Amino acid sequence: MTFYKETNLQETQIGKIPQDWKSVLINQISEVRRGASPRPIGDPKYFSDKGRGWVRISDVTETYKYLRKTSQYLSELGESKSVKVNPGDLIMSICATIGRPILVDMEACIHDGFVVFRNLSKEMDTEFLFYVLQKYESKFAGMRQTGTQGNLNTNLVGNTLIPLPSLSEQRGIVGVLGVVDSVIAKTGEVIAKTERLKKGLMQRLLTRGIGHKEYKQTPIGTIPKTWQVTTTSDVTLFIKDGTHTPPRRVENGIPLFSAQNIVDGKIVRTNEDTYITEEEYWKIHTKYEIQKNDVLLTIVGTIGNTAIVDVDYRFTLQRSVAIFRPDTEKIEPRFLHYAFQSDSFKRQLLGHSKLTTQGGVYLKELSSLMIPVPPFEEQHKITNILSSIDAKLELEKKEKVRLERIKHGLMDLLLTGKIRVKVD
Repeated sequence: MTFYKETNLQETQIGKIPQDWKSVLINQISEVRRGASPRPIGDPKYFSDKGRGWVRISDVTETYKYLRKTSQYLSELGESKSVKVNPGDLIMSICATIGRPILVDMEACIHDGFVVFRNLSKEMDTEFLFYVLQKYESKFAGMRQTGTQGNLNTNLVGNTLIPLPSLSEQRGIVGVLGVVDSVIAKTGEVIAKTERLKKGLMQRLLTRGIGHKEYKQTPIGTIPKTWQVTTTSDVTLFIKDGTHTPPRRVENGIPLFSAQNIVDGKIVRTNEDTYITEEEYWKIHTKYEIQKNDVLLTIVGTIGNTAIVDVDYRFTLQRSVAIFRPDTEKIEPRFLHYAFQSDSFKRQLLGHSKLTTQGGVYLKELSSLMIPVPPFEEQHKITNILSSIDAKLELEKKEKVRLERIKHGLMDLLLTGKIRVKVD
């Protein structure tokens, strides 16, 4: 297999492609069929512990390329009310996460939030179509219908133009992208394995500690005898939440973050971030400013995500995020951050959130939440272990992002024919 740059291009409705390629409508090379749902969907008679998998949007978003398991299964009655798909079929979501394709590698059924591509032309390779759909994901998202659902339909999908190289070149492109995909998938497996390791270690370290033989029962469960159980207010200098009054936004200024900016233990900037003026900032921060080693916790909407402040720029927060300033004479900031991720703490948070109409936790409840507090030396040992796992996770996630950028670059070149694959 060799590569070369193509210079003989033609202008088409999908942009410049090689002279010997065609642009075709999807419904010219495939039948596009929509799934169907048993009604009412919650009726238990439609479900079973075994049988054909019931594909949900979450199954697809949690899958990289091949769908090999689902979280639910249909009974024979449920199967009769749905649309069956089989190993080798290609499906795509047309609601919620719009435009996400996946290759089916099991016997399953799809509801009306998916389409399946059937009876592909002999000119079209299934995996090549998968990569084209993957490249078009953002395009499909922009094609959604207006209205409350904002979904796609079979006509919109079927009338989409795509490139069509020769079958041999399609398979050459699939071979190249498939190699990159396999490396990305293995990196994803390492990340998943490391996350499972962290979760198991965290549960053990935050309940059993290191080297203990004697334990005691407490309101938050069994902990080492030498540990204390205390409230968050006892180990912090203050607990505050973000602004309740929406400040005036400006195009450039000081970032106003929300729960969506707290991801994987980090403060993450997004394209949707908004900004406020210096004047508005000081109206919010008349008595304090957020500083390094403060611990943040999401308390409205997405509840329980946490991060340690480690950025050098000023920012402020909306009501959806709380700020805890650790008393470093009592607790290590990293330990507080990990304690917030424990099962016992999350149970307390969710318990309080169910008592409010908006599904949030208020300051009064936040100050009374309980956490285990080991002696300082053991806090450091525990946080060092968990921090080392976090460091490995961060490296693996950065590598996955790097590989995905490489793949997107290759797709832009190979699926437009700017770089050609010559199969020997």
